[in-house]
Amino acid sequence: MNKSRMGEAAVRARDLRVARGRAQVLKGLDFTVRRGSVTGLLGPSGCGKTTLMRAIAGVQARVTGTLDVLGQPAGSPPLRHLIGYVTQAPSVYPDLTVRQNLEYYAAVLGVPRVDLAARVDAALADVDLTAHAGALTANLSGGQRSRASLAAALLGSPELLILDEPTVGLDPVLRRDLWALFHRLAGRHGTTLLISSHVMDEADRCERLLLMRAGRLLADGTPAELRDRTGAETVEDAFLRLVDADVAEERV
Repeated sequence: MNKSRMGEAAVRARDLRVARGRAQVLKGLDFTVRRGSVTGLLGPSGCGKTTLMRAIAGVQARVTGTLDVLGQPAGSPPLRHLIGYVTQAPSVYPDLTVRQNLEYYAAVLGVPRVDLAARVDAALADVDLTAHAGALTANLSGGQRSRASLAAALLGSPELLILDEPTVGLDPVLRRDLWALFHRLAGRHGTTLLISSHVMDEADRCERLLLMRAGRLLADGTPAELRDRTGAETVEDAFLRLVDADVAEERV
């Protein structure tokens, strides 16, 4: 990505809504994610994080309102090669080795054959799976399979990388190393990262936060701004105070 565009909007949502049957899963969200940023999407399980990420990736049905991604309506065909989306469930084939999986995805993405080996090696190194390149993915741990899925998403050098709870089940060292990788991607390549989590201690690793509850956006700001706004010492305490205020408002 041209770094001169960093700071522009990578994702812009206005009155974004998603319905499932008669239920409203997303309820009129308004937010902007700037290019080249590491933005955390935090909230309890079931609050709508995955639905929002699916909408941004262009694979969610019954989306209304305005949702622009990299300057185009979400789901537009040209976005397919500009977005990397890693779901909670690993998206690799268990009967192939890690390297074979990456070679397959690189071919699907149209990586030139002359660059394929180097691109695969770089992706393996980024997620610390070089030593497991020849292992069948069926024999990997859950965390290793998740990292293999992330490596596949990195092969296309996406402008926007959407990661749905990528650190679930990983040990603290790997979590730290992955967050370092996320910031390197943003800083070195200008990649925009939107990363969901329900683990509040990861909030301070993000440049900006979107805090969700029950399909609505409770807050949008930096960790420091959210702490200052609520008078809390931690983002977790800030979130809990925002939730309490939201619940009290619902009761009025």
